[in-house]
Amino acid sequence: MFTGFTDETVQFFLDLRFHNYTEYFHEHHARYVSDVQQPFYQLIEELSGAAKEIDPHMEIRPHKCLSRIHRDTRFSRDKSPYRDHLWFLFRREGEPREQSVFLFGEFGPDRLDWGMGIWGENKELMEQFRKKLAANPDGNLALIDSMNLPERHLGLGGTWYKRMEVPPQIPPRLERWYRARELYVGKVMPEYGWAFSDRVAKEMQKDFLAMAPLYRLFRGIMEENGQPAGASGRK
Repeated sequence: MFTGFTDETVQFFLDLRFHNYTEYFHEHHARYVSDVQQPFYQLIEELSGAAKEIDPHMEIRPHKCLSRIHRDTRFSRDKSPYRDHLWFLFRREGEPREQSVFLFGEFGPDRLDWGMGIWGENKELMEQFRKKLAANPDGNLALIDSMNLPERHLGLGGTWYKRMEVPPQIPPRLERWYRARELYVGKVMPEYGWAFSDRVAKEMQKDFLAMAPLYRLFRGIMEENGQPAGASGRK
């Protein structure tokens, strides 16, 4: 049962930030397992029921959901080998994250985030999303309004095409959605202290379930365009 992250979780990340080399991590691997990996696994298990309710094909095994603490430094100027925070993703089993719609959560010494999104730019998916918006703007606006995002302190984020022409049938409140080149919906400034109790799991669960209609909209678009309902290949 997840009862919250601890001061030891934060301290491990801070220590690793200032001792970011392989020997240190190996010497303190037991701390990583007990203070970081285990509470993340417990949080993932706590949320797995809601994830399966949203999508029965969702991957919920903790070791498959949690990000690696080892960084891929091949294409980065920052060559430090370890992250000072971690995140988890609930996405379709066997589906590459670059081709998925997912629920996410993230925690570290200076961050607490969660929401629903798409990893990077998925031009084909976003083009089909725009076609959906244009074909039924009122219905899709009603779907977005049904989630009560502002009242839940959930905000639209991502990047946008600045010069994209918006069809006249798109209402003003849908324009940012229509212009998106990549998007996510995330919690706006959650209370950091929630992370140290079971409150964070309860808040995440409520928000994940609230965003289910948007998740299913994107999944529907993917399946209409040939994405299978189940696993799509291992990665």
